[in-house]
Amino acid sequence: MTSAVERSAVAPVSGVEPARTALRRPAEEARRPLWQRVLLVAALAGAAVIFLLPFVWLISASLRTRAYVFAPGFLPLPFAPENYAEVWGVVPLVTWLFNSLVVGVAAAAAVTISSAWVAFGFAYFRFPGRNLLFGLVLATMMLPFAVTMIPTYLIWSKLGLTGTQVPLWAGNLFGSAFYIFLLRQFLLSLPREYFEAARMDGASYPQLFWKLAFPLIRPALLVAFVFEFKASWTDLLKPLIYLRDEHLYTLPRGLKVVLDRFGYGGEQQWEVVLAGSVIATIPMIILFFFAQRHFIEGIATSGRKG
Repeated sequence: MTSAVERSAVAPVSGVEPARTALRRPAEEARRPLWQRVLLVAALAGAAVIFLLPFVWLISASLRTRAYVFAPGFLPLPFAPENYAEVWGVVPLVTWLFNSLVVGVAAAAAVTISSAWVAFGFAYFRFPGRNLLFGLVLATMMLPFAVTMIPTYLIWSKLGLTGTQVPLWAGNLFGSAFYIFLLRQFLLSLPREYFEAARMDGASYPQLFWKLAFPLIRPALLVAFVFEFKASWTDLLKPLIYLRDEHLYTLPRGLKVVLDRFGYGGEQQWEVVLAGSVIATIPMIILFFFAQRHFIEGIATSGRKG
């Protein structure tokens, strides 16, 4: 006989299923006049072209010779694919990519799990001062990073962890106000009866989270994971503060080295800088491509409250 936790984990969830249904285009939209559909497609295509133009230029410029990097047009002429081989050869790009991947996964996993735990507490438990405490958590979003930068550095320095990659991700073990809010809203859309039934069946609070809540909020968890992975992947300030060893650099910190060496203060080899920028951008495009369905679903449903 299956437990209430297992039955609830596979049962349809009111509030989530309607949101999924809302993502599908209604049948009446398919009966729009042809000119309206053509106009809509043209507008979407035009917006896509506008957003893609900078990236297309970046790829094109990275495939040109040095003298033609900033030439007008989008065709990579003269064609110089050896720029990519050069950037791979002059800097330890593989090491930087691996470091960014490790730090990004660690930071995203840490903040996703920790924020989900806190969000579950705010969504499930009823206790005096809950709304006030949640408001204080949200108020921390108003603090700019510059305010906490020096105290945080002093803490890591006392722990002897400056010069390592630990400060780049370990702070996420304490959660993030933004993701706590996001996940709490998603959890509030789940029927409380599921959790009460599981409690009557003898489930503990950790079991409620891992076996019931966790499977049902996967779209929102994926949103938090992708957001934080992207933030870590593009973060330059923290690596600038904490990293000194070139073999520990993440990709943004490494690209700063490439920019200093081949760009403004170096040999004006902008084709090498642009090739490195393309390499740094492609992994995020791949990530969003594979996660887009769950990503859109998570954003669409996280603001609902059943």
